[in-house]
Amino acid sequence: MQSDTIKYTVSEGVATIVMNRPDRYNAFVDEMNFALADAFKAAKKDPEVRVIVFTGEGEKAFCSGQDVKAVKDEVGQRNLGDSVRKKYNPIVKAMRSTPKPIICRLNGVAAGAGCSLALASDIIIASENASLIEVFVNIGLVLDSGSSFFLPRIVGTHKAFEMCTLGSKVSAAEAKELGIVYKVVPAEDLDATVKELSDHYAKAPTKAIGLIKKMINQSFQSDLEEMLECEANYQEIAGHSQDHKEGVTAFHEKRKPKFEGK
Repeated sequence: MQSDTIKYTVSEGVATIVMNRPDRYNAFVDEMNFALADAFKAAKKDPEVRVIVFTGEGEKAFCSGQDVKAVKDEVGQRNLGDSVRKKYNPIVKAMRSTPKPIICRLNGVAAGAGCSLALASDIIIASENASLIEVFVNIGLVLDSGSSFFLPRIVGTHKAFEMCTLGSKVSAAEAKELGIVYKVVPAEDLDATVKELSDHYAKAPTKAIGLIKKMINQSFQSDLEEMLECEANYQEIAGHSQDHKEGVTAFHEKRKPKFEGK
């Protein structure tokens, strides 16, 4: 994870992961791909981390996807399937497998794989200047990095088809209307709003939230009977957690619970 292409910090239960190539709109090069996957794996393993904030450096871009300039001499020669499998899929898998909530701080444009990774986050807070665009079709490519999975589930098949085949930009305001984004705030309020939410999750019942995330992921491949059994199993696990005991105790003592994420 030693790389100038990302920044990784941990403070008060919050891991902040920043894509750090602002001069190239935080576009991906190989080093950043591997460093980003490592950062999410590190946050997953760190017992001090209870929530992850994911963003891009600067005010213009969250991430503009693959740095096309960096691979312009390889067009038509490299195997894009292998590239997706080795460089992008590990990031998405690391994001979805971590039980810790991932807040996307959408500070600017999210295009291509950048859009996919925003969608792979658990909740998005966007600057009013931010936007999302499934830009793949504009260079004759198809969706990757999880967009074909996440987008139709969020906005429906017709809207997903429109966004992906027209390559049209979706503003932060429209993204909120579509249910992609949780909140849209002025750029100057973005940090404070993200901090308010990350502080909430850093003090929340982390174990229960992790189980909820797993349940939501599992629901995409399960029928009702399977999910009813899943709920029963996970409720049994949650019922033995320290946070559940603390929550019930605090309720009876008429005070705010002090969750430790265990």
